[in-house]
Amino acid sequence: MTARIKKLSTQLSNQIAAGEVVERPASVLKELLENSIDAEATRIWIDVEEGGQRLIRVRDNGRGIVQEDLALALDRHATSKIGSVDDLGRITTLGFRGEALPSIASVSRLQLISHSVEDSQGWRVSSDGGLELQSPQPDPHPEGTTVEVRDLFFNTPARRKFMRTEKTEFRHMEDVVRRMVLAHPEIMLVLKHNGRVVREYPSGGGQDEWERRIQAVLGGDFVNHALYLESEVSGMAIKGWVAQPAASRSQPDQQFFFVNGRMIKDRVVVHAVRQAYQDVLFHGRHPAYLLFLEMDPEMVDVNVHPTKHEVRFRESRQVHGFLFKSVRDALAADRPGHPASAGANGVGEVVDRETGELQQRSAVEQSDRWAEIAQPKSSSLGLQFGAAGSSVVGERQAPDYPVDERSGEYPLGHAVAQIHGIYILAENSDGLIIVDMHAAHERITYERLKQAIADAGIRTQRLLVPVTVSISEREVEIVERQQPLFRKLGLEVELSGPLSMAVREVPLLLADVDVKQLARDLLADMVEHESSAMVEERINEVLATIACHGSVRAGRQLTIPEMDALLRDMEQTERGGQCNHGRPTWGQLTLDELDGLFLRGQ
Repeated sequence: MTARIKKLSTQLSNQIAAGEVVERPASVLKELLENSIDAEATRIWIDVEEGGQRLIRVRDNGRGIVQEDLALALDRHATSKIGSVDDLGRITTLGFRGEALPSIASVSRLQLISHSVEDSQGWRVSSDGGLELQSPQPDPHPEGTTVEVRDLFFNTPARRKFMRTEKTEFRHMEDVVRRMVLAHPEIMLVLKHNGRVVREYPSGGGQDEWERRIQAVLGGDFVNHALYLESEVSGMAIKGWVAQPAASRSQPDQQFFFVNGRMIKDRVVVHAVRQAYQDVLFHGRHPAYLLFLEMDPEMVDVNVHPTKHEVRFRESRQVHGFLFKSVRDALAADRPGHPASAGANGVGEVVDRETGELQQRSAVEQSDRWAEIAQPKSSSLGLQFGAAGSSVVGERQAPDYPVDERSGEYPLGHAVAQIHGIYILAENSDGLIIVDMHAAHERITYERLKQAIADAGIRTQRLLVPVTVSISEREVEIVERQQPLFRKLGLEVELSGPLSMAVREVPLLLADVDVKQLARDLLADMVEHESSAMVEERINEVLATIACHGSVRAGRQLTIPEMDALLRDMEQTERGGQCNHGRPTWGQLTLDELDGLFLRGQ
């Protein structure tokens, strides 16, 4: 017999909805915290018992819910955050679906108590598995709201058996709290588990207080090795911290990205940040970052997933490019004594100590003497190496490099010795500088090669026999639309059939690679991310190899002037703090640390 169509009961509908938004106790906590934040709470208290399986209680000092709306808050599709279809395109709150509370109530014993700023007293409603909702009763609750969730999944045993151990479930709840406190330093929060306070975060609105909270959540290693960035363009603004490459992680466990205050996971974001780190990170390592993107709510769709962890950018290519450039510029400016205003073009702004005027200095500047003794005279690029890319004609005085405004000296000080033909020892006002000679020069050479490519363009080689590649309908559109981009990358491609293209010219540096695979990888990258970075990455890999082989080798004995010239170049080279593989190029031992080695002052 054909099954008849029938309308589901309200309770069953809510339990089905709960399956989308209530995966575990941490999901409940996330929804309740988002409601507290939307209510403009500045203080939140969380009580959890048995990993959230027995009790989850969230109390806040927010605006509260008026008596007339209290029962409606537990009714499905009821919300104060959306009034019309147009509102769906400009969501500015964290919670908005109007399903969380009734879904939670359908799989737990829930009590909602609230005292609105508009009422003279508090009111309470209770629900037992979504059934027998009582009328509001008076309650001596201070201004704000408390949601108490007991016996989660008591009426859905199939869901309850998938719960993990108390320790595991509570760890997931701690992760939810960490994400919230990272994004909202203005909110005080206390977390208790089984009656004991396990986390307490005081509020603070300043930058210093924010960084102290970040240190409490992510640890000192992140804060001490993070670069702050702030950028704004075309209606998008980003700020936050990216970890130095040397502080990379074995897992992507410290990657936090917020859009308009909402933490999300997005492939566009991950790809853009990963690309920005692409030539400063060890293979298999993961960058750490805490970034906050603010943009017009109409330019991001947050209504694409029940848990609201995913979003859809209306202009993903612009978002990708903005994130990539912002992170890349922050990493490029990471060099000794260099101001944060340095751009990605290898030119930084420095203040003249006598005139106070801004001057520009190129990152490819270096002394002729250092170029003469350490640089290869030519390469497969057909370039001559010397000061600022010119041929070496003899020794002359090094450029007048800017000094550190605080100490009045060069950031890396002056060389005093070389040990084991590997490390340069230098002295500055803070103590002892140790430089890995080969790693430092490898970065200098690599950045100069990239600058030379940028200045002269990509040299190409025409193939004797064009390579034919089968492509999809979507890729046909890209080949037709992106011809200027292909030419910029040193590729000449054209359609050779309804679903095929011919590659006739490739970058000279990539002439020995598998051209068919190169074309397929590039098209896949452009389809997935609307990005053409893959070809640039391949070229940079070749340049990195050239830089490695062309840099001064371990065991080479240098004079003091030669070592000083290398230090000055490090101070002027983008990403000078690490080599092409993500290893640090230098380190500092302060006077206090040196004194500690010899127990001075003790």
